[in-house]
Parts: sequence; C-alpha cells; structure tokens
Amino acid sequence: MSTHSAASPERPGADRPVIAAGRRHSVAVCRDGSVAAAGTGSPAECRVGDWRRIVAVAAGNVHAARNTGRSHTVGLRCDGTVLATGWNGDGQCEVGAWERVVALAAGWRRTLGVLDDGRVLAAGRPDEGACEVGSWREIVAVTCGDWHSAGLRADGTAVATGNNRRGQCDVGHWRDLRMVAAGYLHSAGLTVEGRVLVTGNPASAIAQMGTWQDVVAIAAGSHHTVALTARGRVLAAGDNSRGQCDVQAWRDVVAVAAGAAHTLGLRRDGGVLATGDNDHGQCDVAGWAAGPAGGDMSIRYRAMSD
Repeated sequence: MSTHSAASPERPGADRPVIAAGRRHSVAVCRDGSVAAAGTGSPAECRVGDWRRIVAVAAGNVHAARNTGRSHTVGLRCDGTVLATGWNGDGQCEVGAWERVVALAAGWRRTLGVLDDGRVLAAGRPDEGACEVGSWREIVAVTCGDWHSAGLRADGTAVATGNNRRGQCDVGHWRDLRMVAAGYLHSAGLTVEGRVLVTGNPASAIAQMGTWQDVVAIAAGSHHTVALTARGRVLAAGDNSRGQCDVQAWRDVVAVAAGAAHTLGLRRDGGVLATGDNDHGQCDVAGWAAGPAGGDMSIRYRAMSD
C-alpha cells in the first residue's frame, strides 16, 4: 500500500520509494535504474524486466481475501514519465501519457501521480471517490489505501478522499507532517517531530502507534503499520498473523514498505529484508541490490551514532 524512506524535514514528502509491496508481489529499484520483482501469484504485475531509468516504484495493493489478489506495478522514470504493468481492469495502468510526474502511488484499482506544479493525476476505479483528486493543490506526496487516497501538502497538512466508513479520511486537522501512509481502513501521518498520528479502524493498533517516537518514515499495510526510526531500526503494530510485524531484529534499515500481509526493509548496503506472507514468493528477495541511482544512502536518515 505504502512505501517510504526517510525524507529531509525541510522537504515534506520529498522521498522517492525504491521498494514497494503489493498483495502478492514485491518490487525494488536497482542501482542501475532497472527493477527487480518477486511473486508468482499474478505474473503480469512482475513483468518489469525491460524497465530502465526508473527512480521510484509503487505496487497496487488490496486486503487479503479469497476474491482479491490481482494487482499492478507502476514505475517513475527519471524524465517524469510513468510505466505500468499488471491488472488493468479499471484503467489503472493507463498512465502512458503522463508527464512531469515527481511522485506516485498505487492502490486497489488505481494509480495517482503528483505533478511538478503540485496537482495530482488519477487513473482507475472512480466508484468510491478515491480518484477524486482533481481539486488538490500544492501536493508533494500521495498514498493509496484500498478505497481511499491521501495527499501531503507542502505546508505539512493532509487531505484525503474516498471511503470514510472508519474515519480513515479524517486527516484535515493534522499539522506539521512530513509523510502520510494509507492502509485498508486506516491512515497514518508522520510529524516533523517524529511522532505518528493515526485515524481509522482501531483494530489497526492505533493506540500503540501513538507511543512511537523518533520516527523518520512510515508505511501502512492492510492491517499493520511499520515505522523506521532514526537509528535504522523498525517498529511494527497491528495484525501479525503472517509474521508481517516480526521486524524487531532488523538493523541498518533506510526504507520500509508494507504489503497486504508482508513487510520489506531496505538496508543501507542495498540488501532487502522481508517478513510475512510468502505464499506467492513475494518475500523471496535475497540477493537484491536496491537503492537510488549511485547507491548513496548515507543521508537517508539521521546518523545512527546520534
């Protein structure tokens, strides 16, 4: 659903995710601009072998259920254009004409792209209102849950649209944000002070996340949320039925991603960690060398010696 690495406090939402987790697959940007993929549930979303010059990726996601699973993958190229592959039942992959995109997100049956002027484009399912982003302005980052979308404004406030049956869109009062993340029925926001704000389904362990401190990045899965601390460690709360929250031993992490029931972590050396549901091989990421072009991840979060 959402993927994030640490961003400078002076530039809310400025990060470009290089790892992403979906319902049954995982993807990562390699240091040469190509993309690696893992997962066998629906091969189309993993057909990224010919992608080049990619600087960010996003994976469409949906909560785990018997009637869910198909997904799509999108990639942002260094020239501001976008590629997409996978399930296109609602036109969520119709992004070939997009230009001047600086950030993107993928959700269930939709894709969002932030333009360099702060407006947002949307492709995909209109039914729940999650694609009604045409009036948004001064947006620097977006995130997609199952049936709702959220955006981070340049002034550190948030906006959301779509299904709000559990209050997951009640983010209008949030301030001083540097990041937002959307799950199945909850939304999370990261403040510049390193605290996590949460709204939506209480089953997503909202109370526990409110105690987190010194956080520099967050990601939301269907029913769990993960956070990256300034020291490169990872916190997790929510559903752990598939081991998706078993991240206590992870170290030297610079980015995190959360899928429906699995979690990814990017280490400072470019290796990728994975835990949780692996029924479709989505955690088979051993040997990946991921990261931004040039491989410089030395300033992705505050020095671990602090």
